[in-house]
Amino acid sequence: MRVLVTGASGMLGAGVARALHDRGDEVTVLQRRSAGLDGVREVLGDVTDPAAVNDAATGQDAVLHLAAKVSVTGPWAEFERVNVHGTAVLLTAAQRVGVGRFVQVSSPSVAHSGAALVGAEAGPADPLRARGSYARSKAAAERIALLADRPGFAVVAVRPHLVWGPGDTQLVERVVERARAGRLALVGGGTALIDTTYVDNAVDALVAAVDQADAAHGQALVVSNGEPRTVAEVLTRICRAAGVPPPSLGVPYPVARVAGSLVELAWSARRRTDEPPMTRFLAEQLATAHWFDQRRTREVLGWAPQVSLDEGFARLADFYAEQTS
Repeated sequence: MRVLVTGASGMLGAGVARALHDRGDEVTVLQRRSAGLDGVREVLGDVTDPAAVNDAATGQDAVLHLAAKVSVTGPWAEFERVNVHGTAVLLTAAQRVGVGRFVQVSSPSVAHSGAALVGAEAGPADPLRARGSYARSKAAAERIALLADRPGFAVVAVRPHLVWGPGDTQLVERVVERARAGRLALVGGGTALIDTTYVDNAVDALVAAVDQADAAHGQALVVSNGEPRTVAEVLTRICRAAGVPPPSLGVPYPVARVAGSLVELAWSARRRTDEPPMTRFLAEQLATAHWFDQRRTREVLGWAPQVSLDEGFARLADFYAEQTS
């Protein structure tokens, strides 16, 4: 197939673009800066730019949309511009030029209102109840995408959960940096069970979604390794793989939530753009269970994770060992 991948400068997007290319697909990537990927056509531009999007989408059989503003803080207008408006621009262009399949990469946070998710299925995206600007904007984008599903234009939303792996700057690097500085804390004892997804498994699931879009269309599917572990175990094993001290600090959840509220106010007042040490959403994620029933996802996509968490942590340790050798 001819496949357009947006957001290929990130770990997951780059992995998907490489996987599609390696199996023989013709891949075009759209992002603001070069992804440095061999064998793919690059279109440099923003997903909110109709001209750049039209150029990238023309002649494609499928679109895999990963580009997004990902942060725990920042002005709503920027999340709305990139995540909501950008998705609408891409959907309009894809339909206009005759693309047949559209995979919207979403997030389980679009259906998380703060309560524990225990063996949950993919609930409906809810922009009103989702926590934080990122989650609300992704919820709105997912709804726009699924509403565009129709005969001849198959749309499926895939929600990879907490993707990590070697070279990850979103989760792993932040954990390692805080641990190295002695600022990594366990909220609520770190006892909450959570799902995560090793990057190779997330890549395989998104490629499967492109292939199975005609059968999976109109649905939202959560993707994870399906191996719930406590927050304490996940953080400790990341730290051990990187050779940094595991978390030794403990913060009660109510204290972390209040601290998150105060930090958000301070960041907003000072218009800071760096990542804050705590937010209300982050406190909830660290103290609340969120793991998912994977049976429908695996059945619909014909997919199953090939890399276990134990193997993933071993690969992460090898990666850090190579960095220091």
